[in-house]
Parts: sequence; structure tokens; C-alpha cells
Amino acid sequence: MPGNTFGHTFRVTTFGESHGPAVGAVIDGCPAGLPLAEGDIQPELDRRRPGQSSITTARQEADRVEILSGVFEGHTTGAPICLLVRNADARSRDYEKIKDLFRPGHADYTWFAKYGRRDWRGGGRASARETVGRVAAGAVARKLLAGEGIFIIGYTCQVGDIVMPPMAEVTLAQVEASPVRCPDPEAAARMVALIEQVRSERDSIGSAAEIIARGVPAGLGEPVFDKLKGDLAKALVSLPAVVGFEYGSGFAATHMRGTQHNDAFVMKDGRVGTATNRHGGMLGGISTGEPIVLRVAIKPTPSIPTPQRTVDIHGAPQEIVVTGRHDPCLAPRFVPVGEAMVALVLADHLLRWNAIGRAVGVGQEPVAGQSEAREEGP
Repeated sequence: MPGNTFGHTFRVTTFGESHGPAVGAVIDGCPAGLPLAEGDIQPELDRRRPGQSSITTARQEADRVEILSGVFEGHTTGAPICLLVRNADARSRDYEKIKDLFRPGHADYTWFAKYGRRDWRGGGRASARETVGRVAAGAVARKLLAGEGIFIIGYTCQVGDIVMPPMAEVTLAQVEASPVRCPDPEAAARMVALIEQVRSERDSIGSAAEIIARGVPAGLGEPVFDKLKGDLAKALVSLPAVVGFEYGSGFAATHMRGTQHNDAFVMKDGRVGTATNRHGGMLGGISTGEPIVLRVAIKPTPSIPTPQRTVDIHGAPQEIVVTGRHDPCLAPRFVPVGEAMVALVLADHLLRWNAIGRAVGVGQEPVAGQSEAREEGP
């Protein structure tokens, strides 16, 4: 089935279904020599896993990762890296009564229209369970980026009508201090209360997340169709439940004039920078060296235990009540998934940029983990 592989040089193929034996990813293009162990990947999977708080799904999965290939003596070999996570707590019986009904807000109908059949157990391949592979692969990309001084952090910035106030700097400790992953304590408490309220009302609530990448050098991105902003948009919008994307000033720019929106160029520690960052770290689809600032809108969880109208696979009108274990708000567990997709894009573009630099004799030092012998090899 096409459409399961992402990336150009750092390529990731995910596999598996929500209620199948396992999910995971295969990474092709990771440079040899990168120190890598399961302990480098597990913390990110722990942040994404279900059952981690009272405001997430009650499904219990340890999500323990296994590295099946591509690593020897604690370092990547340059061969494909296969990452496997076994499913342990799938309850397919929760879906048997509605297996012939199209769940509103889900991909049941579109999948059926495209293939003529579908895995009705929790959505199968269309389930957000598929993102386990993305997070595992993203953890590898993050380690590659960290060697170049590039770090990514995401957080919940909005739940319903509750919007966190601007913060100059956000730390991982601040994000992880709340189950909703909002770094502002007051806003986080209100968000948690709202999520608990909508859950008690047998409903769900929409949200938004912001993701920031710092330390990205100027020059990442390809003209014209592989612009960095385009690949980041594709990466994030490819995630389940994402219904909107913006970077920098985003849609607020529609209310501004050029004299208000343009960022003045200045010198910063011997390099060209900008006095402000309304451009969100990208101009012409190429990174400027300023922080890359992204935001996504996330729809309310479509699986709700409130009666809804639908039709069955034969077109007959039906009423559906979706039972089972579901998140009343998706943002808290979305954050590590969104970070992972940003990491995959940046790792891919970093490797592409370094390859161009080597070809013309300019650019940065070798990517972390690449030896000089590899750099000068045939």
C-alpha cells in the first residue's frame, strides 16, 4: 500500500494496526556511527503511551520498544533500523457491535470507499495507534539533531476557549509538570478541569499545540516544492485529528501591514538574524536560523459515547454509540507525536543540506555520528 513512507534521505516507513500484533517503523538513511539504544527511544514512547493520566484513554500499553536491526555494539550501522512495539491491551470486542457502522468523524467510510474493506478493530491502520512508529523513529531523529545542537519542544497551548499566555521560554520540566502538557500552571489547571467536565458530559473537546525547534541553522529547505515549511506542514497535517497548521504569525498576518509584519535583519553573535520572529524561522521555505515556531489545531476526539446519526455499510440509517477507551482531548498525547514529526523533517533536511555542502565544498561539519573516514569515502 503506498503512502506509508515519509522522507527523502532520512526515510521512515511505519507499519501495524491498532489491534494487530504490533506496530513500529523502519528507518532507512540514518548515518552509521550514531550511538543508539532502546533507552534512547523509550522515554519518548512513554510520553505518548496511553493510560498515563486520568484525562487520557484508559488503554494500558507498556509500549516497550525493541530494536531488531541496524544497530551493532551500541551504534547504528547504516543499515535499515527496525523498531517494534508489541500491542498487549487491545479489546476488539468493544467494536464488534458497530463493525458495520461508519463512525462519525472517523476514516471508516473513506477507507471503505477506497479499498472496499477495512479493519474495524479500533480503526486499524487509520487509528492514532499508528503514531507509535512515528514517535519511535522521531526519537532516533532527535538524537541525530541533538548532536548538531537542534532541540525541539512542544506543548498544549489551547483547550477549548482556554488559551495559555505567551511565555518567553518553555522547558521540558514545565511541560511535563501537568498531565495536559501546558507549561503555564494556571492555564493547565483550567484545561484539566474543562477536559474532565466534557468527559463527564460524554463528549470531547478540541485543542491546539505549539512546537518550537531551536538551534536550526540557516539554510535548511529546498526550492521550490520541497520547502521546509511545506514539508513541516505535510508532516503535521498527516497526523490523525490535525485540522489546521500555521507557522510564525500564521493567520494573524491577515490583519497586519507589511510595515508591521516584516522582521528587521540584525547581527546576532556574528551571524545574520532578525530582531523579531514573525516569520517563524523560515523565509522562502528555507530556515533563517531563528527558532522555527509551528502551531496546529486538533479536532475534538470523534469517538464519544453520545448517540450519533450514521449509516451502515449498506446505506441504511442507524444510530451509533461509540464505547471503549478514548481520550476526551487529544492534545496531551499529541505533543510528543508532533515533536517527532518535526524531528523527522529536520533530520531529513539536515542530511540533504549536508550532502549538498559536501558536493560543493561548503556547509557544516559532518552530521553527528559520521566519522571522517565515512566523510572521505568513495
